[in-house]
Formats: sequence, C-alpha cells, structure tokens
Amino acid sequence: MDFSELGLHPDVLDGIDALNFKTATPIQAQAIPLILQGRDLIGVAQTGTGKTAAFVLPIIDLILDEPESKFIKALIIVPTRELALQINKAIEAYSYFTGTSSIAVYGGGSGADFSQEKTALTQGVDIVIATPGRLISHMSMGYVNFSKLRFLVLDEADRMLDMGFQPDLLRIIGITNPKRQTMLFSATMPQGVMKLAKTMLHDPATISIALSKPAVGVTQGAYLVSDAQKIPLMVEILNGREGQRIIVFASTKQAVSKLYQKLKSKRYNVAQVSSDLEQEEREQVMLQFRNRVVDIIVATDVLSRGIDIDGIDLVVNYDIPRDAEDYVHRIGRTARAARKGEAITLVSPEDGFKFKKIEKLIDKEVPKLALPASIGAAPTEGSTLRSREPRRPAYRKDGAKTGEQKRENKSSKPRWRDKPKPKQEG
Repeated sequence: MDFSELGLHPDVLDGIDALNFKTATPIQAQAIPLILQGRDLIGVAQTGTGKTAAFVLPIIDLILDEPESKFIKALIIVPTRELALQINKAIEAYSYFTGTSSIAVYGGGSGADFSQEKTALTQGVDIVIATPGRLISHMSMGYVNFSKLRFLVLDEADRMLDMGFQPDLLRIIGITNPKRQTMLFSATMPQGVMKLAKTMLHDPATISIALSKPAVGVTQGAYLVSDAQKIPLMVEILNGREGQRIIVFASTKQAVSKLYQKLKSKRYNVAQVSSDLEQEEREQVMLQFRNRVVDIIVATDVLSRGIDIDGIDLVVNYDIPRDAEDYVHRIGRTARAARKGEAITLVSPEDGFKFKKIEKLIDKEVPKLALPASIGAAPTEGSTLRSREPRRPAYRKDGAKTGEQKRENKSSKPRWRDKPKPKQEG
C-alpha cells in the first residue's frame, strides 16, 4: 500500500517523500489507520518490520491537530539509549515539514544533558522518547507532568520486562493521563506482557507480524568449536578482512572485554561497546565505526537492536544468544537494503541445544564449516548439537538433593520388612 493511501497529513507525506519512501510495510499499513482512528493498539512485531514508523507517523499526524501548549503530548518508552536515539532521529526526519519537537531522554550522559532534558520536560516538548530509569530520575525531582499526555507508546515491552523495568513502567504509567491513547509493541507476548497490556490499554486492536527470517542476502555458517578454540578461530576469521565493517557479539561484558583485549594485542583495528562505557564514549565508538575509522566492534546485545548502520559486511556470534530471536536481530545488522552480508556463529558443546532452537526458528539448517587445520579438530557434531535439554542439577539451591539422588538415598535405607522384629514379652 502506498503511504498516500493511508490518510496522513500532507506535511507528514512530504517528510516521507523526502526520504524516498513510497510503500508501507505490512505493520505500517495495518497500524497507521487504527492509530489515526484513536484506537489503542497491541503490535506484535520484530525490529526490522518498520514498526517505528508505524506509530511515529500517525502520532506526528495527530499532534498537528492538537492546540499549541507547554504540555508533553506523546511519551515513547524504550529499553535502551540506542533505541531512544534511533527513534528520535526518525522523528526528526519524518517531522521535518511539520515543526514537531522531540527529545531523547536517557542515562549515561553529562550534567549538561540532564539539564537540557529537564528544560524540555518542564517547558514543554511534543514528543519525549525515554528509557525508564532516566525518566524516573526526572520524575523524582517533582517537575514531570504527564497529566495532559495524549499518546503513550511502550516499544519492545518484552525486553523491558526482561531487564527488570516493570516497577518503573508501572510508576510512569501511574502518573499519565488516564484518557491517553496507548500503544504497546513487543517482539513476543509472554504472560507478563499480556498482563501489563490489560492494565494499561482499553479495548485494543491487535496486529501480529510474523518474525522476519534472515535476509536472503545473508550467507550463514557455523563452526563447531571448543571454548579454547574460539579466540584462535576469531583470528583466522578476521585475517584478510582489512577494511571491512565487522560486528562481533559476545554474551557478557566480561567476554567483550577479554576478546577486545586479545584482538587489540594482535593489532586489529577494533573497539568495544558495552554498558561499562559512558554514553559519550559509546556514541564516539559508533561514530568512528560509521566513518570507517574503526573496522571491528566487539559488543553485547546492546547493539543487536536499535542501530541502523548500512554496509556491515560480517556479523560473528562469538557466543550463542540467549534467545533464538536475538540471533535474527544480530545477523540482521548485515545484508540490509538488498546488500550481501555474512554471518558466522561459533557453537561450543554446551550451546548445541540453543543452536538447534535457532535453526528451528529460522526453518533452516545452518551449514557447518570446516575448521582451519591450524585450529585443530572440532568436537564431534553428535556431542556438540545435542537434541535434549541440559540435565537438571543434582542439588537445588538450598542444598537439598533432587530426583535420582533422593530415590537412591531412599532405596539404600533398610525397608520396614527388613528390620528385625521386636522381641515379644513373655
């Protein structure tokens, strides 16, 4: 469907046209008319489906009908500063011809950033895009007023609950205008998200967009490796790729730091991104990556969503992601805009079950690549790609034995019939 058929304001259409966008994605085509009608909305959609524009465009359109005031008109709550910045950038582009104002409110900035956010929150701005923790900090100062709020959006709600933000979300929602129009977007709909949706939405419409499969242009491959082989293999993978843009995902800040130090010692042009860096440092790293000053970034999943950098040649999953869906998000950083790209995953023996879940999700068996001779023999595929869940521990957290251990202990004790009969008196 063409954007011109969705009933958007001419000034909004001018912004879309300036970006050379013509055809709406499925979630945009379904969500925009419902939001323009004033409906609350639940959108089940992954990153990469166009969901940001699905709520940003109609909100900008409806704000044009609102009278001028110093009150905040729309609040968009997101899990990470990267996503807040990306959405703010999108709003600036789409609203170029409308005069709509916006600000991203997120932690990790300087005192000057906090002061600028306070000014916007007190003097009025049309749209606020905020991370929960930072917004709570401003609310605690007593000057945040959402009593006239017209639109509330929770983006990536499942991820915010996973990160432990539910108490903050409930506190924020509690001070907003009860007559607001509310939109909730989530990649999945677990019980916690469903419960949250019931408390904050009124008679919502629901749109569900299936998980996008990895782009056709992504060449996927996996190495079966032991943990000790991972770093030597990374060196082999990176050799001969000078000048390429590469993102390497590790599961923890500690793993990111260790791998970064190893690659740095081998004189690779590498940087790292994790929550240990201050926001200004992270933004500087991303700027260097965009400008090709840095070739390789080692990062946690903070970069698997919420960044939009074209021309990434290779994504390496140094560690398997916790959730199968995150695999799609990670490798979705490459092969964007019909380009070609490559995704390589290192699969250790204990990660075999998780990788099977990934292959089931994407409905494809990822080709297993032969290890370079210098790395040594790989673990056998049968031991690496186990088809069952890991065994439960023999002990619970409280130290009590479980399962078979209990039965063994029980069976080792003498049964009542084996005990000597007591002597009868007389």
